[in-house]
Amino acid sequence: MLQAPRPEETTAAWRARFRWSVPPRINIAHQTVGRWAAETPDRTALVHVDENGGRQVFSFADLDRQAARLAAGLLHLGVQPGDRVGICLSQSPEAALAHLAVYRIGAIALPLFTLFGPEALAFRLADSGARAVVVDPGRVEALMSVRADCPDLAHVIVTGPEPVAAGTTAFARLLRDATGALPGILDTAACDPAVIIYTSGTTGNPKGALHAHRVLTGHLPGVQMPHDFPPQAGDMFWTPADWAWIGGLLDVLLPAWAMGLPVLSQRMRKFDPEAAFRLMAAERVRNVFLPPTALKLMRGVSRAAVPADLALRSVGSGGESLGSELLDWGRDTFGVPINEFYGQTECNLVVSCNQRIEPSPPGAMGRAVPGHDVAIVDEDGQPVPDGMAGEIAVAAPDPVMFLRYWNNPAATEAKFRADRLLTGDMGRRDAQGLFHFMGRADDVITSGGYRIGPGEIEDCLIRHPAVAMAAVIGKPDALRTEIVKAFVVPAAGVEPSDDLARQLGQHVRDRLAAHEYPREIAFVAELPMTATGKIMRRVLKDREARKGD
Repeated sequence: MLQAPRPEETTAAWRARFRWSVPPRINIAHQTVGRWAAETPDRTALVHVDENGGRQVFSFADLDRQAARLAAGLLHLGVQPGDRVGICLSQSPEAALAHLAVYRIGAIALPLFTLFGPEALAFRLADSGARAVVVDPGRVEALMSVRADCPDLAHVIVTGPEPVAAGTTAFARLLRDATGALPGILDTAACDPAVIIYTSGTTGNPKGALHAHRVLTGHLPGVQMPHDFPPQAGDMFWTPADWAWIGGLLDVLLPAWAMGLPVLSQRMRKFDPEAAFRLMAAERVRNVFLPPTALKLMRGVSRAAVPADLALRSVGSGGESLGSELLDWGRDTFGVPINEFYGQTECNLVVSCNQRIEPSPPGAMGRAVPGHDVAIVDEDGQPVPDGMAGEIAVAAPDPVMFLRYWNNPAATEAKFRADRLLTGDMGRRDAQGLFHFMGRADDVITSGGYRIGPGEIEDCLIRHPAVAMAAVIGKPDALRTEIVKAFVVPAAGVEPSDDLARQLGQHVRDRLAAHEYPREIAFVAELPMTATGKIMRRVLKDREARKGD
């Protein structure tokens, strides 16, 4: 794990002394709950608060014992090492147990968002060849409607009260009926597959990023850096992000358990910013991961509604670049800085900042996390000089890096060039080693010879009091190649108007540059988002393209 710098050493010396220590044999179930159940069995591992305020507390021994019973049930159903098991559950004890049981027997977890419709579920289950899936009662009908499209799917396991729908198996029954000696944790290699997480698939079909058991070890430095070096006394993690996303599962749940720390579990049906503040205060959350969309919604809460007794020690955010407006608001509201981090499903948490030891100015997402070789490269995969724009890339091998795309060797091959993983994100690195995010490669706007990143303009727009959220794209233009077009969600009580559009355009022109201001502004009620809360600029581009047809 990553240790904080010693008082007498420079950050350069601290970085230089980091070395990976990835055991050749490792299993995520043992690295998390299994280890602590043996060493400190009564230590709190999970606090679950349901929608009605009911509260359950589980020790590491509780989770280890129940995960072993569920593992026995899966083996009884015929699930074998290497089989894929879908987990379509929101944050809950059942979701945690499903993950632990799957890792325990050497099967491969397949996290699935509960918001997925039937077609999205069918594609992932069929493409992965899932043998079983665990779902809550609310998703059974959608899943059963496409079961015929998933020829390998032998078992649908349903949580909640019994009895369950015909053709399914009760989760509770698997736990209850486990008898005899319970299975231990399978001795897996660090490079053995553990989890498939499908990309959001904003263009083309989603791709399943296959990760090995080593991926948790690979994540730990990138979690410890922005959270100011846990574990520390009293630390407790929470995120509103679904555990089906790599940000919820491998930025919060599993790393916290690897460090022997408790996790708060609550997944709101719809994110409620005021409720999030109350929950963090009531449960004395110390370490929180808040995606940018959540932060933007929380920024709209009146100061009077923010509890005065927040106990936060660290706030991390990633997924979209933050601007000075959110960063300043966060420090003032939470009492601690928001530390940004960067990564993607295929190779996560490779850049981060820690404002206490390595301050980063607004607009910079931080430096490479110790242990990761991150560079800005050209089209041939070769590093470019500092200050130049290019694609963000990570040198292989790396323990946080995916093994391959499931059933997609062509896409896997295209992801690498010159022994580096290409992220598809544009950025630049400055002379201080700080990385600046410009946007997805296909989001960068080319206008009048300028290359413009949408993030800076979006940040500028949301600094205006009339703007709640904003998204920026390039719209094809015969003269300039593209023009900047902004889609703006007005703040509560603000009426859209041509005059407001002119004000917003001038706002950007005055604060950024004449070539960056949006020449067109459309007011919208909402923006298209991925299930992980990222703006789907591609959808906005496609809408514009259809208008021109």
